[in-house]
Amino acid sequence: MPSIPLLDLQGQYRPLREELLAAITRVCDAQRFIGGPEVDAFEHEMAALTGVPQAVGLSSGTDALLVALMALGIGPGDEVIVPTFSFFATAGCVSRVGAIPKLVDIDPRTYNIDPALAAAAITSRTRAIIPVHLYGQCADMDPILATANAAGIAVIEDAAQAIGATYHGRQAGSMGTAGCFSFFPSKNLGGFGDGGLLTTSDERLAHDVRLLCNHGAEPKYFHQRIGGNFRLDALQAAVLRVKLPHLEGWTKARRRNADRYDGLFAQSTVADRVGVPFRGPDKTHTFNQYAIRIPNRDAVRAALDASGIGTEIYYPVPFHLQACFAPLGYRRGDFPVAEQVAAETLALPIYPELTESQQERVVSAIAAALG
Repeated sequence: MPSIPLLDLQGQYRPLREELLAAITRVCDAQRFIGGPEVDAFEHEMAALTGVPQAVGLSSGTDALLVALMALGIGPGDEVIVPTFSFFATAGCVSRVGAIPKLVDIDPRTYNIDPALAAAAITSRTRAIIPVHLYGQCADMDPILATANAAGIAVIEDAAQAIGATYHGRQAGSMGTAGCFSFFPSKNLGGFGDGGLLTTSDERLAHDVRLLCNHGAEPKYFHQRIGGNFRLDALQAAVLRVKLPHLEGWTKARRRNADRYDGLFAQSTVADRVGVPFRGPDKTHTFNQYAIRIPNRDAVRAALDASGIGTEIYYPVPFHLQACFAPLGYRRGDFPVAEQVAAETLALPIYPELTESQQERVVSAIAAALG
């Protein structure tokens, strides 16, 4: 039978091909590859989408996190609270500025940072909390924001997987001191390479981010701070502008596919053995990933692979068990929820173009593997 990939970018590309090529040609004809009208327009469109006054296009989601920390003056000796379960950049960027990632465990239902544990981890050296809106569902932001406000520290939302997600009617990336987005090709809004964005309601912070993106120069060749080259390419901005009007429809399709998976698993013979994603109240989940929890995860994944069904593990090793973070002194067993989730989660195909028959085949294959 035909394979079912984890992600089918061709299905998204084909109907937009001519419009995308025209946008790329427009940039090539203008010969404005760095900054310029495409980047400016995309930043304004993203500010409107997220409901913030400032949006800064960046070279990647990783660089968005990095430059947010740099702009806030976070560095050696400072602590930043992060969940131990996320994509590596969440903690890696903290270490890159010389600060200390203060790891905490996650909520067993949403896999996002546990707000109570984050509050308990604050010390006199804490400068920020980075809640991750994992898989497309916002973290529990109200208690996190209250904790940060009481402690006088920043909140940097890692919204790399959550563009368009909402929490009590507020957009991901609009609630904290800054929001960080990724446009990696596999994201719900993906470019033709790396790209990122930082959102904020703080005009001074936005100014500092723009400064740092251009090696800290203001004016050109006069360097006020030591920054880097973190700019979004005009070609990527043009591609993303073509795709942006389709984001809402793609998100609805992902949610439809998630609903269908939920129903298929509920009706299957393995309903009591498959944990479908939890959806918190007053939240809009965008399902960048549809990650189930299953026993014998690795064996099930091998069976699906043999059947031509693509899957992925997000993420197999929590930060506290990564070799590069061994100097932090954490041990296996320190964060039991994250360790269990890392051993049991499996992401299934969820892209908008996925068909009902393909989903039925995925669920049948899982039932056979478990049965």
